[in-house]
Amino acid sequence: MLEKTFDPAAIESRHYKQWEQSGAFAAKPTGNAVPHVIMMPPPNVTGSLHIGHALTMTLQDTLTRYHRMKGEDALWLPGTDHAGIATQLVVERQLREQGKTRHDFSRSEFIDKVWEWKAQSGGAIFNQLRRLGATCDWSRERFTMDEGLSNAVRKVFVQLYREKLIYRAKRLVNWDPKMHTAVSDLEVFMKEQKGHMWYIRYPIEGQVERFITIATTRPETMLGDTAVIVHPDDERYKDLIGKFAVLPIVGRPIPIIGDEYVDPEFGTGAMKVTPAHDFNDFAIGQRHKLPIINILDKNAAINENGPSAYRGMDRFDARKKILEELEGLDLLVKTEAITHNVPVDEKTKTVIFEPLLTDQWFVDAQTLAQPALTAVRDGRITLYPKGAENTYFDWLENIQPWCISRQIWWGHQVPAWYGPDGHIFVADNENEAQEQADKHYGEKRQLTRDPDVLDTWFSSALWPFSTLGWPEKTLDLAKYYPGEVLVTGFDIIFFWVARMIMMGMHFMGDVPFRKVVLHGMVRDASGQKMSKVKGNVIDPLEVIDQYGADALRMTMLAFAGQGRDIKLDMARVEGYRNFATKLWNAARYCEMNNCLPDPKFKPDAVSHTLNKWIIGEVGRASGDIARNLEAYKFGDAAAVIYHFVWGTFCDWYLEFTKPLLTGQGIDAAIVAETRATTGYVLEQILRLLNPFMPFITEELYASISPRNPGDRLLVSNWIDGANNAVDALAEAEIQWLIKVISDIRSVRADMNVPASAKTNLVVVGADAETTGRLKRHAEILTRMARVEKIDDMTTAPKGAIQFVIGSATFCLPIADIIDLDKERARLNKEIDRLGNDIAKIDAKLADEKFVANAPAEIIEEQKSRREDAAAVINKLSAALKQLQAA
Repeated sequence: MLEKTFDPAAIESRHYKQWEQSGAFAAKPTGNAVPHVIMMPPPNVTGSLHIGHALTMTLQDTLTRYHRMKGEDALWLPGTDHAGIATQLVVERQLREQGKTRHDFSRSEFIDKVWEWKAQSGGAIFNQLRRLGATCDWSRERFTMDEGLSNAVRKVFVQLYREKLIYRAKRLVNWDPKMHTAVSDLEVFMKEQKGHMWYIRYPIEGQVERFITIATTRPETMLGDTAVIVHPDDERYKDLIGKFAVLPIVGRPIPIIGDEYVDPEFGTGAMKVTPAHDFNDFAIGQRHKLPIINILDKNAAINENGPSAYRGMDRFDARKKILEELEGLDLLVKTEAITHNVPVDEKTKTVIFEPLLTDQWFVDAQTLAQPALTAVRDGRITLYPKGAENTYFDWLENIQPWCISRQIWWGHQVPAWYGPDGHIFVADNENEAQEQADKHYGEKRQLTRDPDVLDTWFSSALWPFSTLGWPEKTLDLAKYYPGEVLVTGFDIIFFWVARMIMMGMHFMGDVPFRKVVLHGMVRDASGQKMSKVKGNVIDPLEVIDQYGADALRMTMLAFAGQGRDIKLDMARVEGYRNFATKLWNAARYCEMNNCLPDPKFKPDAVSHTLNKWIIGEVGRASGDIARNLEAYKFGDAAAVIYHFVWGTFCDWYLEFTKPLLTGQGIDAAIVAETRATTGYVLEQILRLLNPFMPFITEELYASISPRNPGDRLLVSNWIDGANNAVDALAEAEIQWLIKVISDIRSVRADMNVPASAKTNLVVVGADAETTGRLKRHAEILTRMARVEKIDDMTTAPKGAIQFVIGSATFCLPIADIIDLDKERARLNKEIDRLGNDIAKIDAKLADEKFVANAPAEIIEEQKSRREDAAAVINKLSAALKQLQAA
């Protein structure tokens, strides 16, 4: 017998252990089943389960479970990313606590310490995923630094280098002065900060007391200026084009150039050009063949190219000194307070004011992008939602060279060696590089390996095929590449999705997956991004502890619209915990009334109208859920099963069948049929709901009918709803019954009829069909609609509220139950109150100052409140109209 209350904690760990031990998670490459492959976006090895992971992994697990139940060879391959910078930060932080830095160790010693940390802490997130119910094939777990993947990385690098698609060049990169490494453009985000715009006068060479004023937010970079540009049509400066300005403090003459890049309306219309420290300035410098003067070292301090008084000075200290000196020279015109966006390293939170000109390794991303563009355009890859394609196309069509080198120690070391003259030898290993060098020099020369490591995204771009054994021609690779679907966050479409497509097309000659499902971000209940600073971070493990994994999963699925952010309200999670309780109680009711699955039951042989109806509804629900899951409409699929369980089965079918289960005056065969039908429907519900809420369904499946130990929902078959034909007559009759009860309940609620009061039901103009239905379902109507008796009359009684269904008019005489005048007054008062609320909201939304300054979530909240109030007014107005006619 099931326990009286549902306790998720009591069942979750037990069932997961049984699932994992059963071996059912494992894919079967030697089998004949059609493969369904999902590659897990590898979480950082430094990470722990956050709410975004919970969303991604729930969607993937739901699909995996569903396709496994369909009899497919479901492979959900797990793994972790070595997360170069993030992991090195963690280990260096631990060393600082011991009073040490990585430079107290040799490179190999430091790497050993990172591996030690990984062994102790690196698998935490997978244990947390088990709590969520994730059924990945743990036997295939991979790590981006394991031996097989490292081999793949080296092979890809060497091949791309030989194809001239990887090259070394001196270019501007985003430089992190804290970690002393280049950072990808994609890993730099713009953060709004308060700052200043300084207006500085540059003297014109050879002209007394004539200046050209420029505005800048980074005065320290002026030490590296090599030109001033103005728009060639700007009348203010036309006569200065071709002349020289004298760079303040430095004293170096720099040319004044005409260039249409300048907006004459912005600032002073004149712009300083610092090619070594600004990406746009670099392009201008290339266009005009300007000198490139780098004035910063790796610490973002002034280097030997700056004036002697500034050398070794931190960039911000140099800024302060420069401004003081300019003021002393009467060259600082004014200082203006502004709010502007500054680039920040997403991992280290370091402000990167300075792009730095350095030697780095680059991938010719533009060449690799062309097949990736074609694959989406010709439909070999489909993106969900469809609108994501525009973002994808825009980025790939304008893609820049991909800087793949990082100046840290943890990661895949670049497989390149340098001869004494700087000649580069790229090879799979040092012996091969030495062979190349010996041949090149004609004698043995000592080589030095490049100390840089590769961008983490370089190795993860190979994930769909490197994890399957490539470059070896493995059985896994032959069967499981390409995969079926990639499910991931919208925010890494550039970091990861596009790069996997580029690498897959180039090295495998085929797309890595056929579909890409992009979900949004999980935000708090008010729509704000979660952050520790705001204190609004939701820990999924704490949610599981409080409400159970099933409730969290169902919440995620219910609100997972394609590309749409989720506002996670704990009230929603509580609601789905209540849904689990509802199902549990329904199963207990079935168990107590001996409504259990019968292996001999034949759904197409039932005879009673109620049973015919529910059999058809099972088939309809099965088909709707399957169609929505196949289209990756998780929210719609969750809504179907939720409404079927709570509404169709619990609220209607179980209530409708109560008179049949008493057995009093009921044919014994109908009683037996109803019990068997109820048990059958309950079992089908558990199958349909299992991919969404696996723990409670597995527990109930095991409890309602004892089976063999290995018989679990995890490996059971998805039900084929096509076998459950909808009986049109049964459906029409039961839908009629539901509408009558629903309309009576709605009228009672609108008219404020006390819940304990019973009303009469008068039916006017009933035809033979309606009369027959009323007779057959009289007991249900009187019980579920709180009706005292049902009368058939020719006219509606006075003081009755009316509604029409079909050809009949249904009347509820309520004049003797409620005070009609008092109720009219109450409705008018409530309508007025809501009208006043709407007027106040309208006034706020019409206030330009309020709209300009209020956070977006507050504006949306006001609009939502207005819509809700208007909807209630419409409903109350309809009720008032009914009362006026009564």
